[in-house]
Amino acid sequence: MDDKDWIAGAAKALAIIEAFDEEHARMTPTAVAGRAGLSRTAARRYLLTLRELGYVDTDGKLFWLAPRVLRLGQSYLDSARLPRTVQPFLQRITATLQETALVAILDEHDVVYVARNGVNRAMAVGFVLGSRAPAPLSSAGLVLLAFQAPDNIEQWLASYPIKVFTPHTYSTVERLREVLGEIRRNGYVVTDQQLELGVRGVAVPLRDRHGTVVAAISVSMPIGQESANAALHRVLPTLLETASLLRNLI
Repeated sequence: MDDKDWIAGAAKALAIIEAFDEEHARMTPTAVAGRAGLSRTAARRYLLTLRELGYVDTDGKLFWLAPRVLRLGQSYLDSARLPRTVQPFLQRITATLQETALVAILDEHDVVYVARNGVNRAMAVGFVLGSRAPAPLSSAGLVLLAFQAPDNIEQWLASYPIKVFTPHTYSTVERLREVLGEIRRNGYVVTDQQLELGVRGVAVPLRDRHGTVVAAISVSMPIGQESANAALHRVLPTLLETASLLRNLI
């Protein structure tokens, strides 16, 4: 990008918004400045501007994000072609399998769910629309990682901070590397209880007409009494068929 086209103010405003998360929900300007890489004075000015625009709120000391921030994500969901294209196919998967169907994309260390269709059951299973999770903790994220260029995979593994959520979580880089290689060879993955106990996922890559993996399509389900092998044989043909049908549409 040409330096003369760079708008530093826009980058700093977005850095302010991204500084907030679950562990930093309410912060002083000083804390925001530290997380966004700005001076306290600059952070305070950006926070006051964002408050005026309705994107943050304050009690005079602490600042926090306002619901208006959700408009940013909703704008993507409303305007992006991928979520609109895949939604009818997810509905068909759910009707066929009676399981939650999702489409996800990769964003640095996270997987982001951009389309979802669920089932009516007492226990909801699967991520909500727009939610994020560390990529190795979901079947979709593992598929998206596996089909990156080998050099990109190694760079990603070197920078990823391992997070263990259950006794089944892949807890070493070596194990993750093995799993990604298996996924690349097989063209699919089935995962059990990586992020949440009692939950299984099956995912396949979603390619565009040029053969490039642009997303992953997955099914999330309670484990119950069904073995992983039985679940794979029940779900995989439908996922592969759907991915094939979508290839010329995205």
